[in-house]
Order: sequence, then C-alpha cells, then structure tokens
Amino acid sequence: MAKEKTVFSCNECGGTSPKWLGKCPHCNAWNTLIESVAQSDAPAKNRFASLAKTAEVAVLSDIEASDVERTPTGHEELDRVLGGGMVEGGVVLIGGDPGIGKSTLLLQALDSLQRSGKNTLYVTGEESGAQVALRSRRLGLDHSQVRVLAEIQLEKILATLEAHRPDVAVIDSIQTVYSEQLTSAPGSVAQVRECAAHLTRAAKASGTAIVLVGHVTKEGALAGPRVLEHMVDTVLYFEGDTHSQFRLVRAIKNRFGAVNEIGVFAMTEKGLKGVSNPSAIFLSQHAEPVPGSCVMVTLEGTRPLLVEIQALVDSGGPSPRRLSVGLDKDRLAMLLAVLHRHAGVACMDQDVFINAVGGVRIGEPAADLAVMLSITSSLRGKPLPKGFIAFGEVGLAGEVRPAPRGQERLKEAAKLGFSVAVVPKANAPKKPIEGMTIHAVDRVEEAMNVVRGLG
Repeated sequence: MAKEKTVFSCNECGGTSPKWLGKCPHCNAWNTLIESVAQSDAPAKNRFASLAKTAEVAVLSDIEASDVERTPTGHEELDRVLGGGMVEGGVVLIGGDPGIGKSTLLLQALDSLQRSGKNTLYVTGEESGAQVALRSRRLGLDHSQVRVLAEIQLEKILATLEAHRPDVAVIDSIQTVYSEQLTSAPGSVAQVRECAAHLTRAAKASGTAIVLVGHVTKEGALAGPRVLEHMVDTVLYFEGDTHSQFRLVRAIKNRFGAVNEIGVFAMTEKGLKGVSNPSAIFLSQHAEPVPGSCVMVTLEGTRPLLVEIQALVDSGGPSPRRLSVGLDKDRLAMLLAVLHRHAGVACMDQDVFINAVGGVRIGEPAADLAVMLSITSSLRGKPLPKGFIAFGEVGLAGEVRPAPRGQERLKEAAKLGFSVAVVPKANAPKKPIEGMTIHAVDRVEEAMNVVRGLG
C-alpha cells in the first residue's frame, strides 16, 4: 500500500502546513499543529467509505427500536458497570493508572467469555505472548483458549479481526498501535485518533465488541485527544490507590447503560474479584463511636453505598488549612461559612481536614450535612451516637435540601443495622422504617440541635 501524503493542521484555525512548525502561520497560535492525512484531490474512494452503511431518512416513530442483546462477562461487578454485559459492535474504552489491574481484569473477562463459548481475541502491544501466558498461569486460568496476538500495526490487527471474526476483542493498548498511513510515532495524537476511528468502524461493521485500553496522564485523565471519548460507546475509569487492595471501576459515559455506575473489586493473588457488599470497605471498624466520624449514604449510579466521612479540627494559628480528600475542597470552604453564619460554629482559627474513608470520591452535594456534623463533632470532641447516619444538601441560606432517592438510601442503611438518621424533611418516609428512628430537619441549626439532644 502506498503511503498517503500527510499535512499538519492547526487545532485552533484549521489552517494547514506541509511541515511541522512551532507557530501556526495562519493564526499565530503556538504548538497547535498536529499531523493528519491529507485530503486527496483525486476522486478516490474515501478510506472510511467501505465501512459506512448508507441509510434513508426515516421518521423517528417509524424506526423499529429493540433492546440491545448483552453478553455477560462472567464478572457481576463488571457487568453492572457496562449496563448488563458486552454489546455486539460496542466499543469500550477503559483507562487507569499503570499497574492498577486493567489488563488483569480484561484477561479474566476474556477467559470467562471463552469458557462460555464465545470467540475471543487479546491483542497485546505492550507485552509478548509469553508474558500474557505467564499472567494467565498466575491468575489460575489453566488451559485457557483465548487467542493472543502480539502486534502493534493497525492494518495487521484489522486483517486478523476480519479473518477470525471474534465476538470480543481487547486492544491493549491503543497508544501502542500505529497505522502505516501516518509517519508519526505510536501514541501521538494523530495515530491514536486514526487507529481508534478505524477500529471503531470495524467493530460497527463486523459486530465484534472491541475493548480499547487507554493510558492516562499524570492528572488521571485519558491520554490523547478527547475525541477518543466521543468515538466510543462506553468509557470506564479505574480508580483507587495501587497500594490499596480495593479498586473501583466507574462508568463516565455509557450509551447502553447508566452513567456513574461503579463496580468494586478486590485485588487478590488470583486476580480481581467482585465485592458484593462494598459498603463494608468504606466504613471504619470502631469498637466505640469516635469524635469527627459521620456515616452517610451516597448514590453511585443505581447503587446506594454507605461511606464514612471523617473530620479532624485542630488549632491552626493565623493561617488555618482547609484540606479535603475525596470531597470538593471549594465546597468545604462554603460549608464552613454556612456553619459559622447559621449554626454559630466558628472554625476561623482552626485547621479542618476532611476524608472519605476507603479512597472513594464523592461528587454529589448530599454529603453536605454529614460533613458539617462530622466537623462539629470533632470540634466539640463528642462522638455522634452509635448507628447514626445523615445525608442532605445544604444551601447558603442554611436550608437543608432533599437528596434524590432518599427512601433507597434509608432502606440500605437500615439493612446494615443503622438505627438513627438525620435527613431533609422532604426525604422523610411516609411509612416508618422498622428499627430506625428518623429525624427530619429543615435547617442546619435544627440538625445541630437534634444531634445535641441525641448526645
């Protein structure tokens, strides 16, 4: 195949140049030229034309819609994040820090799929076939029939997909794959975008479900252009510390399921195992209640999780520190101001440290009330009652707003033995929950008075 001519186009203005320049000659922007395939003037067939299917204009109500069929991977937690399993022709992008378990989980999933009768292919660009075989022996996947291809050239990978027609294929990783049509190195913006586009179109045309493994930057975002996330159907992120036993897989985008769904895994000698009761991870085992600890119920996708919020308030001098791990730092500053203005609790000369136990990140505002109660508990040196939970969003006027799906949160807490709850008035259940005393509050000062009465 003759190598196609390449040009360098500007990300800002779209101007082109035959060679790379530090500064765009059209708009004078710096470091914006990236390599791409030049558009030929000849009436040649577009390189994507053979994969695209033509369709007529149709009325939305006349289009036949049916639920997509799913293939379970054999790992309940992974299926939960994917929305029920692998979808025919679906493309999944999975990213995470090096050594966190991406390749391990996918090799286990492919082995389970192969044992259920599916045709699978594992394309490795970072390891040799012998290294993959060693990992499979270490994971206890004896006599595994998963096909392995050690290759980084896109054209050969596409030819193998065409020849073997696997049901599920894993490309580990997309940053190692290169196309002969481009001269840039593997991992560059142009190569990643071009290779991902070809593999996505191949998946849609053949019905093969493809999983792309992506590297992440030091900030934790997927390396390469954001266009990679737009191309694929599902984007999953591995979260958790490599030194910790537990891993979280979170769905950031999913065209076939719920977004922000999480799966919880424990890293063992035999690979990653699903955790059926993840709330136990995020709760510390205290023999007796301790000051500065408050349990809340957070929603991760469709799953209610109990998470312990810990606060430490200590004398900080003239320039006190505000530090939060797992929660929004700016929101902490706002909550301290509300606490001072509406509840009369001043922390102006105190260091305030907040931590969500277990390495979980809480993005929803329903944690506000639990954060404020844990800060107050630490400041006064008095623990909250045993079996106590709280959740609710706090506004700048001191009002306590309801959290979505409050009934489910309370039922999950009751199931795990919690007996006292402080919740927003709008989340108070119409029927009493057995074994649980619920205090519904409208304002922050009301919540503080309830807690003082319980103490």
